[in-house]
Amino acid sequence: MTIKEKIIESLQILGILKVPIEECLNFPVESARFVVLDTETTGFDYDKDRILCIGAIVLQNGTINVEDSFEHYIDQEHFDKTSVVIHGIIRRDVLNHKSEIEVLQLFLDYLGDSIIIAHHTRFDVTMINNALERNGLDKLKNKTLDTAVLYKKTLIKSNLLQYKDHYTLDDLADKFDISKKDRHTAIGDAYITAIAFLKILKKLKEKYPNIMLYHLFK
Repeated sequence: MTIKEKIIESLQILGILKVPIEECLNFPVESARFVVLDTETTGFDYDKDRILCIGAIVLQNGTINVEDSFEHYIDQEHFDKTSVVIHGIIRRDVLNHKSEIEVLQLFLDYLGDSIIIAHHTRFDVTMINNALERNGLDKLKNKTLDTAVLYKKTLIKSNLLQYKDHYTLDDLADKFDISKKDRHTAIGDAYITAIAFLKILKKLKEKYPNIMLYHLFK
């Protein structure tokens, strides 16, 4: 980093110099195409575990497009019977499963350059990126939003209230009275996350009436 870059960075940290808004984020939230996703996996180990299913749904103009959804199961080369209790996917019990690379290519076409939304996004995106890397494909470059992080922005700051470090998808479903009927399925969790995002967005609009994309990334 040059001396000039260090000075600019210091001024930005101190709030003297504002960070320029990215051109792609200087648009109303309603104009963006979001892809809300969830993955069901054999476990939580980034190196050893594998994706069983990718579920996703499009959200645009404040509307969840149920008809424009994505749900594909992947051949299970790795299997962990302990995780079946959570996702209920038994080895080879899904008729329409495909190879990992086939599902990834279908997902990339579906995703395009949309903004990704997930709950605890880092996990899902890392699992997908690891799968992409295994298959010789480039990692995702899409911008991402995490409903767990966005939810915290809606909370009133007060010493009288007790806050959690981490809010689960169940926490948000309970808070916003969202049905958990299809919980722990990839497409079901993606749908719950999409509804939660819209509820969060409604609360954020109280703070930013003319909310723009960059407000979500602050």
